[in-house]
Amino acid sequence: MTVTHGTQNRAANSGYQKNSITLIGAVSMGTGVMIGAGIFALTGQIAELAGPWFPLSFVAGAIVTAFSAYTYVKMSNAYPSAGGIAMILQKAYGPGAIAAAASLLMALSMVINESLVARTFGTYVLRPFGVGEDSALVPVLAVALIVFAYLVNASGARSVGLFSLVMAAIKIGGIALFGIAALWAAGFAFVPARSGAEAQPIAGFVASIALSILAFKGFTTITNSGAEIVDPHRNVGRTIMISIAICVVIYLLVAFAVGASLSLDEIVAAKDYALAEAAAPAFGSAGFYFTIALAVVATGSGLLASVFAVSRMLAMLTSMKMIPHSHFGMSGPIRDHTLVYTVVLASVLAVFFDLTRIAALGVFFYLVMDILIHWGVLRGLRQEIGARNWILITAITLDIVVLAVFGALRLRSDPLIVVTAVLAIVVVFVLERLYLKRWTGMADGKQEA
Repeated sequence: MTVTHGTQNRAANSGYQKNSITLIGAVSMGTGVMIGAGIFALTGQIAELAGPWFPLSFVAGAIVTAFSAYTYVKMSNAYPSAGGIAMILQKAYGPGAIAAAASLLMALSMVINESLVARTFGTYVLRPFGVGEDSALVPVLAVALIVFAYLVNASGARSVGLFSLVMAAIKIGGIALFGIAALWAAGFAFVPARSGAEAQPIAGFVASIALSILAFKGFTTITNSGAEIVDPHRNVGRTIMISIAICVVIYLLVAFAVGASLSLDEIVAAKDYALAEAAAPAFGSAGFYFTIALAVVATGSGLLASVFAVSRMLAMLTSMKMIPHSHFGMSGPIRDHTLVYTVVLASVLAVFFDLTRIAALGVFFYLVMDILIHWGVLRGLRQEIGARNWILITAITLDIVVLAVFGALRLRSDPLIVVTAVLAIVVVFVLERLYLKRWTGMADGKQEA
């Protein structure tokens, strides 16, 4: 296939190294991106929507993610490529605006996640000083972390595999220790606290799944490293499933630990720093500071990995002629420029949006892209890769239901963020259509209108 060969050639020219990432290294990278703001910032938001049974939201989110992962696994096993998401979309829709816009939505959702991680970092750093999440210092610290991530990435002094492995071990071990210790302090009893927040239990629970999905969506980063993973036809899929499984265990452990330490009202009140709040009653100041330190390590390392992945993805999209590019007077290779674009956009989002709105934007961008991935594979590639129709249809249906319910609740509580998300998505598609002059390109040997 010309798209795949072209992508592989561009990857080779961009410095990608075949067979440079082991299975353990790939799992470390995947879990490293997933475990960050997903558990430190989203636990409280999920509890606010799902009510007392919020831990089950992570289970439901994992189920939806598993159906979604099926498509990525089948495509990555058949066509392991450094193009990742862009490769899948190009093969599904051809080199047109649909593939380009959906790929850009994926990149933007990752940038949004960076701003979520950065603000989470700022929120946790300020907790020991009694500074609230509404303080102007939160975005200041968020931008400072983003700038630090830029400097580390720009220096080229970071070994992705080793760094990811070490940080993943620290995060997983530390968070597991927190969860087990908190449950032990509570007598291993989780009793859901009732409150008036259960006005819409079903709708709220379904909407919360959208945020749970965000906590798992980092698995898509693995597909962008398909050409670099050892024995990719076998190990890309294994990496994705192992990473999701690890995160399910960690998220459930933390969710039950938080629920055992705090009432639902307390979790919602401290939704931007729920883990730190849960540590205090169980372990006192020592546990509180341990959780703060863990959050700083998790968010900091997660942001470093994400900035690396996003800037590389944008560079790939540029080399594939899927997005326009301007040097803006900067020297150096394209990836240096996309690194700057990444941190600038993440900084803007971190300054002007709070954690709740940032998470909502991420939901809209990611799920729209995910639906387009499944639909594209269903309509033109399912036989080629041996995918089962019912799994693809189920993945699409689950995404649509979750997105619709989440959007309806957000429209009622915060219509501005829904309007912003919809307009942004429309603008992305329109601008890509104007840039590429066509909605689709060559698909299965035929020129589509």
